[in-house]
Amino acid sequence: MPITLLWAVDVYGRVYSLSTAGQRWERADDMLLELKRVTAGKGRCWGIGCDHHVYLNMMPSETPIRYREETYENQRWNPVDGFTDTLLPTDRWPWSDVTGMNPQPLHSFQLPSRSWEWEGDWYVDQTCGGEPSQTGGWEYAVDFPANFSPDKKWNSCVRRRRWIRYRRYIAQGTWAKIPLDNPRKPPLPLCDISCGGWEMSDQSGRYPYLWGVSQQGQVWFREGIHPRVPEGSSWEEVEVPKEVAQLSCGPGDLLWALLWDGNLLVRTGLSLDSPTGTSWVEVESPGKEVEALHVAVGVSVVWVVTKDYKVWFRRGVNSHNPCGSGWISIGGEMMMVDVGLNDQVWAVGEDRGLYFRMGVTPSEPSGNGWIPVSAQWGNSKEVIPPRDDCEFSGQLTEASQGSVLSCTDSDSELGPSDPQNSTNDTPVLEAAGPLCKIPQEEVEELSPAPILPTPEAVGQDVPWMNVDLEGAEAARSAQAAGASLGDGGVAATYALGTLETSHGVGEEDGPVWTWISGGGCDVDASSQISWLSPAGPLTSSLSLTPVQSASVWVRKGALRWWRDCKPQRWVDVGVALEQSTKSDGRKDSIFFVYYTQYDEKKYLHVFINEVTALVPVLRDCHYAFAVYTAQRTKQRWPLVLAAQTEKDMNDWLCLLSDCCCECRGITGPPSRQALWSTTSKGDIMVHEPSFSLEAPANTLACDLMFWRQVPGHLRCVESNSLGLVWGIGWDGTAWVYSGQRENQYAVQMHQQTDVRSVHVYENQRWNPMTGYTDKGLPTDRPMWSDESGLKECTKGNTHPPSPQWSWVSEWSVDYNVPGGTDKEGWQYAADFPVTFHGHKTMKDFVRRRRWTRKCKITLRGPWQQVPPIPLSDISLMPCLAQSRMEQVPVWALSDKGDVLCRLGVSPQNPAGSSWLHVGTDQPFKSISIGGANQVWAIAKDGAVFYRGSVSQQNPCPVTYPTLRQLSVGRTSVFAVDENSNLWYRQGLTPSYPQGSAWELISNNVTKVSVGPLDQVWIIADGVPGFPTETAGAVCHRLGVGPMQPKGQSWDYGIGGGWEHISVRGNSAEAPRPPHPPPVGSPRSPFPMRPPTQVNGNAVGV
Repeated sequence: MPITLLWAVDVYGRVYSLSTAGQRWERADDMLLELKRVTAGKGRCWGIGCDHHVYLNMMPSETPIRYREETYENQRWNPVDGFTDTLLPTDRWPWSDVTGMNPQPLHSFQLPSRSWEWEGDWYVDQTCGGEPSQTGGWEYAVDFPANFSPDKKWNSCVRRRRWIRYRRYIAQGTWAKIPLDNPRKPPLPLCDISCGGWEMSDQSGRYPYLWGVSQQGQVWFREGIHPRVPEGSSWEEVEVPKEVAQLSCGPGDLLWALLWDGNLLVRTGLSLDSPTGTSWVEVESPGKEVEALHVAVGVSVVWVVTKDYKVWFRRGVNSHNPCGSGWISIGGEMMMVDVGLNDQVWAVGEDRGLYFRMGVTPSEPSGNGWIPVSAQWGNSKEVIPPRDDCEFSGQLTEASQGSVLSCTDSDSELGPSDPQNSTNDTPVLEAAGPLCKIPQEEVEELSPAPILPTPEAVGQDVPWMNVDLEGAEAARSAQAAGASLGDGGVAATYALGTLETSHGVGEEDGPVWTWISGGGCDVDASSQISWLSPAGPLTSSLSLTPVQSASVWVRKGALRWWRDCKPQRWVDVGVALEQSTKSDGRKDSIFFVYYTQYDEKKYLHVFINEVTALVPVLRDCHYAFAVYTAQRTKQRWPLVLAAQTEKDMNDWLCLLSDCCCECRGITGPPSRQALWSTTSKGDIMVHEPSFSLEAPANTLACDLMFWRQVPGHLRCVESNSLGLVWGIGWDGTAWVYSGQRENQYAVQMHQQTDVRSVHVYENQRWNPMTGYTDKGLPTDRPMWSDESGLKECTKGNTHPPSPQWSWVSEWSVDYNVPGGTDKEGWQYAADFPVTFHGHKTMKDFVRRRRWTRKCKITLRGPWQQVPPIPLSDISLMPCLAQSRMEQVPVWALSDKGDVLCRLGVSPQNPAGSSWLHVGTDQPFKSISIGGANQVWAIAKDGAVFYRGSVSQQNPCPVTYPTLRQLSVGRTSVFAVDENSNLWYRQGLTPSYPQGSAWELISNNVTKVSVGPLDQVWIIADGVPGFPTETAGAVCHRLGVGPMQPKGQSWDYGIGGGWEHISVRGNSAEAPRPPHPPPVGSPRSPFPMRPPTQVNGNAVGV
């Protein structure tokens, strides 16, 4: 690691440097030099002197700083004298620059300052275009201006040659005064300067920029700074809307300024093409009632000190978002802070000691504690401890309470300080406050700045010194002082303390610091620096009482973003997840997406507490996932991001999901009341319900529900409130959730596989000349398409559902298609799109056949396989949370339509023991069990059956409507027919549980789930107003109650691409007001009946 320097200034204006390879502070060689402030960069340090001039100290290097001065001698040919310096009136000057516009005779060149010296005299450049010349350096041309060449021709009427002289910068390693602008008026006097910008646009080794603030509040920019011109050339004024007191420029393109009114300004538009930026944006102070005192910025961080000496960190600061997003209070009481290289933070404490922020890393930019800079001083081997003199603001304590210095003398009621109880030699995890205290009634009348004892109180003279450090001797007899350091004005005064004869403040005691700059000190959290060791000479350990403090944690990365504005395409973006921990332990996270559009830096941000779902999606074979919020769910346009690898996608999904759960207080596996759902890709999603989800009033909106993913892959999932969760894969394999155990944090993971088929359709139209051909009409669907015919899908461009899947078979004709096929797999129809059938007629002009190919996925999840029968549907009996059941009824349908009942299922044994076959006259396709052991089912021909246990009757199927799926709740039955209509069964009573008739409720429904409270949730086929939305959206039926079992309206939630939902585990009822005890015997919606077997008798309804 190269040797770099830390710069600091004491209250007397003495400048010191501390090497990363040394252990001792070194004072500047110029003993008469007095500076007010310094700002360091790589290899250099700037300062403001007491004479209001700007000084520069360039670090010595092996490469000298040389600047080449050049001028051109111009001549014209005439017939009498040949080439002469007598030119035409319209010609350029005899001695000029390369353009000929500015005169530059040799005697006009002067050294810019005493920091330069000439290396030699003027000489002629004997080369032309880099090649040696035999013409004495002359270049010839027809006229001015023209292209010059070393060859003299018959028409060469003008010539020129270049004169060169070098000057060397000789002030390296010393403080050199920057010359005043001439002839322009300089912006003096300056009260603050800041250098930065050398890391702008990733150009390493780039020269820095210098900014300054005048006492009148104007902002100035130093032009002409170059590696060969370290001093720069002139000052340029930058317009500001208000008067500025102090500013800070980071190594990149961040510039913040502090206003006199305590607010802050941010400069936007800083770039290589526009080093002074384009506009200002005002940002309020961190404290509502306390103004800002000091600001410091780095590459992507901003630190602020307020007038009560509290330290604040700005969240979300980035090159794309220079204003940031919010303030975080950081422990410690400091007078000023400075951000150096690698965003390391240095500070001057309220006790006038120097401190370093521990643990600052790219992933934790706020660090985790303060330690003192414990370097040696002078010729002694003692380190400089934090000052415990009362006049310099006390000592370090465990937890800063914001106290101020005492204004009483040693004879006051507080008594003298006890030096044996001092803890000033112990580094702390958080900066501490002062030692001295004063009565509460005196505190209220004090200003935020430390106020020292007056001469009358201590009986001797008190030295005072202005910020500009001039007139210290004249101020020695001043009787009072008082101005806050935060006013930033040159006329403000500071209390320096009492000079005692036996223990004076000066070089013998070590410096009393007022300013520090770490812009040129190359250290980081892993650097081994002797004077930054937490277990250095000041203490043997950090065994202090822990102080809870706020902190910021950042995770950055690179992803691709599907831009939702035109032109819609994938864009490379940078992302950052920033999590802040408040002092009370609460955590808050923001997710940023940074991108560039038309050379303009922009960003998106999502508050993690507003994220409602993180769902993997399939987009152009990318490892993509979608981020949903309530607003984006309403707009049906989620934030879609893609990673380069599956591991990167899973890492980001896991990280974002953990932050979402953490900010909502969700830990461990899903609860027993959870809502379960699956997407069309097979991802399993869970929502933790609240009492407001099914409340009659103030129901939680569907788009505000937070869904988290559970590892695994299923086609459908069913649950109940006893913690039992069953699922079915695309290949019909039954799985039972193994995460609900007594120790809910020890979830056992199993290997889970699933196989599904991917389909494409081959379409043809009949032609009188050639018969059926793949040449369709211009209005026809693509000849290779999906089932809807809206999207072109060929066997070559069709991929598995996600990169996690892999092909396990080749393409083949599928003969198992609804409606039947002929021997070649074709289905026929009159036109696209109508109902297809398996035989050809005279009116059939189009045909199609389905091609299928199988793919397989293998992953690990908390799911245990239940062999050996493949299933097509399953249902668990819903019950209330307080229910106790030794055996839970579980009914299912095999892939062949057989009715099955699972025996031995209980919360202790969720997988059960064996299957019991229930005989039927025909195969079924949907089944559901509800309250009181009532089982409803739908046959493959659409007939509805009810399973009763009171009497045995012959089945009496009803052919209308033709149903395909149903769900039975506590007292209600809902079903979905083949046309995606939702039906409600009327007339259900305890005496007639079969009901009387079906009533149409809604259309556009693909799946329905009725819970133990008779709540109704569906998967909608589409969302009104969004015709391009992918099918499958979660919807909630509002207004469902005992007097209105059918509900009133729909609340559309997250979608599309969702396949299945189960609310049969949610029995969380909203609290009800107490009712008077009923008179008479208790009433029940169902009559008491003797216990029956789990498999009763079938009754057609």
